[in-house]
Amino acid sequence: MCGITGFIGDSRLSREDARIVLQRMTDAIRHRGPDADGFWQSNDGQVNLGHRRLSIIDLSAAGSQPMSTADGRFTLIFNGEIYNFQELRAQLEGLGCRFRGSSDTEVLLLGIQEWGVRALLPRLNGMFTFAVWDKRELTLTLARDRFGEKPLYYACDRGLLIFGSELKALFPHPSFCREIDPSGLTQLLTFSYIGTPLSIFKEVKKLNAGCFLETKLGAGPRAQEAYWDPQQMLAKRGSLDPKLSTGEILDRLDQKLRLAVKRRMVSDVPLGAFLSGGIDSSLVVSLMQAQSSRSVKTFTIGFREGGFNEAPFAADVARHLQTEHHELFLGTRECVETIQRLPEIYDEPFADSSQIPTTLVSEFARRHVTVALSGDSGDEFFGGYNRYLWGGRLWRSLQLIPSCFKLLGRDLINSVSARTWEQILGAGNKLMPRRYRVQASGDKMHKLARILDASSIGNLYEQLVSTSQLTGTVTLRPSSAPPPFAHWSSRGNLLGDIEGMMFIDQMTYMTDDILCKVDRASMSVGLESRVPFLDNDLTEFAWSLPMDFKIHGGVGKWPLRQILKRYVPEALFERPKMGFGIPVGDWLRGPLRDWAEDLLSEFNLADGGWLNVAVVRKVWMNHLEGKKNRVDQLWPILMFLSWKRKWIDRR
Repeated sequence: MCGITGFIGDSRLSREDARIVLQRMTDAIRHRGPDADGFWQSNDGQVNLGHRRLSIIDLSAAGSQPMSTADGRFTLIFNGEIYNFQELRAQLEGLGCRFRGSSDTEVLLLGIQEWGVRALLPRLNGMFTFAVWDKRELTLTLARDRFGEKPLYYACDRGLLIFGSELKALFPHPSFCREIDPSGLTQLLTFSYIGTPLSIFKEVKKLNAGCFLETKLGAGPRAQEAYWDPQQMLAKRGSLDPKLSTGEILDRLDQKLRLAVKRRMVSDVPLGAFLSGGIDSSLVVSLMQAQSSRSVKTFTIGFREGGFNEAPFAADVARHLQTEHHELFLGTRECVETIQRLPEIYDEPFADSSQIPTTLVSEFARRHVTVALSGDSGDEFFGGYNRYLWGGRLWRSLQLIPSCFKLLGRDLINSVSARTWEQILGAGNKLMPRRYRVQASGDKMHKLARILDASSIGNLYEQLVSTSQLTGTVTLRPSSAPPPFAHWSSRGNLLGDIEGMMFIDQMTYMTDDILCKVDRASMSVGLESRVPFLDNDLTEFAWSLPMDFKIHGGVGKWPLRQILKRYVPEALFERPKMGFGIPVGDWLRGPLRDWAEDLLSEFNLADGGWLNVAVVRKVWMNHLEGKKNRVDQLWPILMFLSWKRKWIDRR
């Protein structure tokens, strides 16, 4: 796991000046690779590659980067892990390739030399971005893994290409332009993240997942090309042999999960896992412990706010599995201090508030290990989100309600505050089985009011995943940019209600929210996070399962629950889904009020002419008065303003 950066085709800089710029760009992402740095320049200074190393596999100098082939034709910088590198190495050795070390970087490099980038990429099972310079063809190629676990930004200007693992790596280049893109800002305020290929800056793009980009020296980049089409995954849809019994299917899934976890346990440095006590992380830890000769190190953080504290559940699971469990209980102060650092960690504004606990648990784990496995992406592939459970049924039910009653229902719901809805529905929750209890019921009721206006299943999905209906009035420079999932909607619509939502989430929300959050939080402290649920074989197998097997009897992630029962008693993990959240809405009325009031002052809001002062102030006042919980609308605004102060106003 590392950080990469560089540029090609800058004739305005001498080789010496280019080396200085490259040093500054590489230093900007030191946190991604605190163990060492490395640089490579072409003789004319037109190609400049920088690397920060977090040593995970082959800690010797033989694993250092940039790494060049013996003949000097190819030079590679690489961020990530190739989990099937040992199989690929065996194939390459069979073809006569000789290795100097034992790193996956060298396997990647010699694979490029032997097969070429286009032929190698589909063979890779891993998380990665890389840049490789071909001296003979005078071509630089950038590539990114199938689901975008690892980030890569790039900017082009008349033959110049600048790239880096994070935006801050691009800032030191003298040609970099910090002009905010209204389209990126609109997506942030609506969905809490900026979808690929957009970024917060007009001139900067994110490389699409599953794609590569070639740049010919002196000619500039070509269009991105896909080396992996999700249709390959979708082709497995429902393909499982119908003659297999339920037990046989679960056995096969268990084997796939075991292998995915085992592949991600290869490390030459201390390794552990995040453990929340939920289905996904508990299953990952169970499979780690089942394949380990020693107690697995597990990590969780707890909060003194009872409604947001999952630490006791994680402790119960850890105790049963006999892991070496570490837990840290935090108060408001630690979280508030972390919020002040978010613009540095997320140098592109990002507004999923679970970024706070994710950052804190990463910092805690890094005190003990360098690699941590996580349970992310289980929801997207096995039907874990609530919108999968009732989204389709809700849409069908809406078709039966006359428009006048929808309007009446919307107005009635909105006339009651979120706090009052919490009190009303809280009484009903006590009478329900734990699995069916609704968390944050007041906020969900107000979201239901918006859903009543949905005009199609696609529009319903957009309402479910969006954070605000105020974007058009909040922004003074509104954009007509489509939502992040527009590119995938047509394919998703062909799959049906639930599978369509799952597919769109896999291609958008998972990449640009979930994986982005974990990458920035973990890499900010030099911790490598690995995601077993994104193993190539496992994702394809998940699509081969019938939909009513993944969501069975109204229960999501049914097969994962059945497998987890083999390792952990059901009573230890069956409870309402909580998510990884903290009470930001309450904090904005309390310990975060001064911080928020400063950012939301009329003077600060008016600066730059991006936001509608009157509208934002009204939303802020409504939240402070407790009329509605406006944290969904306020948090993206606060993250933008905080980011702007750090990277635009104070540069």
